[in-house]
Amino acid sequence: MLKWALIFAVIALIAGGLGFTGVAGAAAGVAKFLFFLFLVGFVIFLILGFVAGRKIAGD
Repeated sequence: MLKWALIFAVIALIAGGLGFTGVAGAAAGVAKFLFFLFLVGFVIFLILGFVAGRKIAGD
């Protein structure tokens, strides 16, 4: 998911540089959405990993 966010960010930069503002805005919006979705998923799995690790270790 982070890979796709980076791809859309690059597309937005290229389209913005060439003057395609509509395409650049849409690609930037998609990149931002995918990045925040990745960030939320990362935090959720990080918390789940700490909770599961403590239960396995017996603390």
